[in-house]
Amino acid sequence: MKTFKTLLAFVAILTLSAFNPVHNGYHVGDIATDFKLENIDGSMVSLADYKDAKGFIVIFTCNTCPYAIAYEDRIVALDKKYADKGYPVIAIMPNNTKVMPGDSMEAMKTRAKEKGFTFPYLMDAGQKIYPQYGATKTPHVYILQKTKKGNEVKYIGAIDDNSRDASAVKTKYVENAVDALLAGKEIKETETKAIGCSIKV
Repeated sequence: MKTFKTLLAFVAILTLSAFNPVHNGYHVGDIATDFKLENIDGSMVSLADYKDAKGFIVIFTCNTCPYAIAYEDRIVALDKKYADKGYPVIAIMPNNTKVMPGDSMEAMKTRAKEKGFTFPYLMDAGQKIYPQYGATKTPHVYILQKTKKGNEVKYIGAIDDNSRDASAVKTKYVENAVDALLAGKEIKETETKAIGCSIKV
């Protein structure tokens, strides 16, 4: 009987953990605090600078992760498609550059020029911003919408459902989410699993 009760308690714990996963950082519906980070052009960029924006596609990414590299063209395409509609891409490099020297500011500048980045590429110096968001991967996306309360988190996760092959993508999570926001509709998938390299601390 004692063993049976122990088993029931264990099952209860597993059930609770399944419904209440450990989740650090922002959840959908939270209000994201602003930041001021250095861009590759030497300027300091914050979300408040974008007076006419309706929201933001904040993407934690880097130069060195194969997943992030595979998504670079798709990130550029997102900015070209949505910046003029009010949802610009804001890219943030979260890695510790002492651990990943290939993610230094100079390397960021070079990569942005090579790939024709049309959006800010910011350095999370001191690694203070990505933990606030709860980002764990590169790339990891947070779609924010401007509201009276502030920049509300509306989507967290992956860019789409195929990290390796852009031509094989079936579901474009970020595009679907932004399209829904622009149309004043509910986002069907508000959270997906980000696939990428772990952020280096």
